[in-house]
Parts: sequence; C-alpha cells; structure tokens
Amino acid sequence: MKLFQCQNCAQPLYFENTRCESCGLSLGYLPDHETVTALKPHGNVWTALADRRGTYRYCANTVHNVCNWLVSANSPEQFCAACRHNRVIPDLSQPEHLEHWRLIEIAKHRLFYTLLRLRLPLRTKAEDPDGLAFDFLADIPSPSPGASPVMTGHANGVITINLAEANDAEREWRRCQMHEPYRTLLGHFRHEIAHYYWDRLVAGSAKLDEFRQIFGDERADYSQALHRYYASGARADWAQHFVSAYATAHPWEDFAETWAHYFHTVDTLETAGSFGLAVAPKPSKGLRARIDFDPHRARMERLIDAWIPLTFAANSLNRSMGLRDLYPFVLSPPAIGKLTFIHACIHAQAGRQTKPSRSIRAMIAGLRRSPYGRTSDQF
Repeated sequence: MKLFQCQNCAQPLYFENTRCESCGLSLGYLPDHETVTALKPHGNVWTALADRRGTYRYCANTVHNVCNWLVSANSPEQFCAACRHNRVIPDLSQPEHLEHWRLIEIAKHRLFYTLLRLRLPLRTKAEDPDGLAFDFLADIPSPSPGASPVMTGHANGVITINLAEANDAEREWRRCQMHEPYRTLLGHFRHEIAHYYWDRLVAGSAKLDEFRQIFGDERADYSQALHRYYASGARADWAQHFVSAYATAHPWEDFAETWAHYFHTVDTLETAGSFGLAVAPKPSKGLRARIDFDPHRARMERLIDAWIPLTFAANSLNRSMGLRDLYPFVLSPPAIGKLTFIHACIHAQAGRQTKPSRSIRAMIAGLRRSPYGRTSDQF
C-alpha cells in the first residue's frame, strides 16, 4: 500500500480515511487513479481534486461506514469496484455485525487494491457466471442438531468469510487451535482469492504441467488430503519445501498459501518503499536493501532481495517490543521457486514477460548455501 496525501493541504492520509483531519475536506478512493482524493461538493455529487474532469459519488455502502470508494456520477453502478462483488452481507439488525462487517470490508478493499494494481481480471457474477462473489456469513447462535458451522473458504468463484474471523479473540483462539503462526482477515482474503485465480490462470492452461512439476498433482483427492493433514499434521521437513505447514495439505493449498505470501510481499514492500525505507545494518552481510522500485512491476529477484532483509529488520523490531515476529516464516529455495511461478502467472496475464533471469537462479543457489534463511525463525 502506497502513501496518500490530501491534494488540498498535503496532509498524509490512510487508505481508509473519509475526512482530512487537517483541512476538513471529505475523502474518497478513486480506483481508476489509484489514489485517495480530496473532494468538494458539486451539487448532489463531488468533484475530485485528483481528477477535476469528472464528478463522482460514493459507493452505496458508504451509508454503513464500510466503504470510502468512489463511483463515476455517470455510472449505472450503485456500488464500487470492490463492493459490487458482494453477494451476501451480514444481517445488520444483529449486534456487532456491522462492526465486524466493517473490519472485513477494510481487509477486502485492501485485497482489491492489490488485485487492481496487479491488473488481475475481475468480473462479477452478474457479468460472468464464472465471476467472483463474496458471502459474509455468521454462525447461527443456537444451531439445530446436525447444522454445520460457517466455513471460510472458496467454491465455484464464491468466497465465504465467517463473520467470527473479525473478532480478535475468536480469531486468536482459532489461530492457536490450528497451530498457525499467522491468521488475519487480510490473510484469509489473500489465501481464498488464490483458489479463484488458480481456476482462471492455471487450470486448463499451458501452465498446468509446470504447476504439477512445482506444486504436485492437484488431481489427488482433496477431501482425503485435508483429512490426512488434520489427522497427522505436516510432514517433518515441511519448512524446507513449503511456505507454511498448511501448504503441505494439498497442491491447491500450497498454491493458495504461496499466493498469499506473494501478496504479503508486494503490498508490504510498497508500503516500505513509500516511507523511503532502506535496510543497511552493521554487520551488513546479506542484509542490505533499498526499496526504491514498484513491487507490482519488479522482477522477482528484486522482490526477494528486498523482502528478506526487510522482514529480518521488522522481526527484530517486533522482538524488541516483546511481540511475535511480523513475518514468522522462512522462505526456503523451493518456496521462492513457487513464488516465482505465481509471479510469472500474474504478470503473464497482464502481458508482461517475467522469465526468471540468471540472477534469481543464482540468488536461490546462494540461499541454499547461506544460513540467512534461518534467521527469521520465531523464538
């Protein structure tokens, strides 16, 4: 996520801001311009200081204080580019549902920021039966015998998020129960959207054979694979081959976990670059990085060259505060190879060539010889 500022007074802004605390102007996000813009009233609509040629109105979900995105005043759409994918929203008559939905929408809009920046294809179910939709559902307080709880997941282009994931205490309990080092709403979105894009970028494409060589054969029975994983856990040497323990469950889950880590990398590097961060510690062997590039357009080796030092620095800062590592993972050479495959899939559909260069192959070979990859192990 890059930094934003008010076009009227230059006040720094967060992505979710709806009002500039310095000059008082209303704010909204313009997805076509990839910027938060200050607004001035123009009759019943708004003029955007970031684009004075057009007029805009807020997404219809603004009335619930869950969205600050803008829609062209001439558009027939009532909802913004992110909210029009919602198929089911929570029952807002129930206590706490609105606040939980708001937290879910914050994460979902950050997901869409990256999807749009990477130029990934996005169509609604109304536009295409194979399009993308979201169901945000809550467990029934007193379920009837045999009733199933709401499961966060993906099926046929529909991503379901259990509203309970927006409750910090509940999500932390589930994280501990599942023995996960990391569990967030944004992480859920990044993982589940990967299943949607596997169907569109890999399944039935020329990349399928390469996928099977790298991740394994997805034709293995999925239900049996999950049952085996939850019964026995990950294989003992999983960290040498996968980004997470859950990635060992099935090739689809390996792809989804790796895809989520790719999004973690791109978005966090953009934030670090927006702040002008550079990593140049003493001692500095293998730990220097200057983040002065657009990670949405960069070659994979540049992402990794910056990501490993940045996460080591961030983890060190968290440990100084007695907190868990910000990025409690180790990227093994095979995991970097999988990230490179996803990088190529994403950029190929946007018409950009990203064949791995000699430098990334050399970098992976160097990681095999270096102890650096172990330095981010969580204490």
